[in-house]
Parts: sequence; C-alpha cells; structure tokens
Amino acid sequence: MLRLMDWSVVAMGCALVLVVIGIRWWERFRTPKGESPDQDTRRFWVWLPLLMGLAMIAARLPGLVHAPHPVVELVDALTFVIAVTGLVIAVRSARHAFRARGTG
Repeated sequence: MLRLMDWSVVAMGCALVLVVIGIRWWERFRTPKGESPDQDTRRFWVWLPLLMGLAMIAARLPGLVHAPHPVVELVDALTFVIAVTGLVIAVRSARHAFRARGTG
C-alpha cells in the first residue's frame, strides 16, 4: 500500500510538470506575435509548480527504483536546491506584488 502511495506522489509530480509544459505551450500560442507574455505572472504561476513537481519526483523516485546510496544523496541535495530556488522565486514574486500594490 505504501509503495502505491509513493508511486502516486511521483505520478502527481509528473502531472504537475506536464500541466506546466501545457500552460507554457498555451501561453505561447495565445500571445499575439511580436508581444511577450507577462514575465512576472509567468515566473510565479508557471515556474513554482514546475519546481514543486520536479521536487516531488526527485524525492520519491530514487527510493522506488532502489538506486544506490550515493545517487539518493545526490538527488536529495538536488531536491534541496530546488526547494530553495522555489522559495526565492516565491519571496521575490511576493515582494514584487506587494510593492506594486503599495504604489497606487
């Protein structure tokens, strides 16, 4: 039962990554030629779920495929870097959003 739950976490991570890829594809075709999509919105609403999906996959997959211990440690370090990057992106986006609201 626990193994099935671990695989479901990996599947949800894969679904998040696929949804983000779909959003980026949709955004690219929805934007008229010559214009660029809103950078701030895209940074927060697209990159954060992508990083979360990658972290979900990286957290469970090495244990499920019985990877050697050095590989698990390397992937754990990568997951920590992904978490810190996501935190930095969220804080910068929140600062930008609050700064934009305050100057009205």
